[in-house]
Amino acid sequence: MKSAFMTLPWWVRWIAIPAIALVVFGTLLIGVITWVLGMLFKVLLFAALVAILIFVVRKLTSSSSSGGGW
Repeated sequence: MKSAFMTLPWWVRWIAIPAIALVVFGTLLIGVITWVLGMLFKVLLFAALVAILIFVVRKLTSSSSSGGGW
């Protein structure tokens, strides 16, 4: 198989075969990249929301314990 591949012209090995692979697996690659970026966005959003929640809770508990309100 390797000898048959090596007898092909350079443009077939370096241009045609990768182009065919991109056409065949292109939608799969785009789907995987989209999924990974979506998950990264969701993880960052989750971390930001948790950080905001912790900040708000600390602000509320520190202001209510230091003040003589309730």
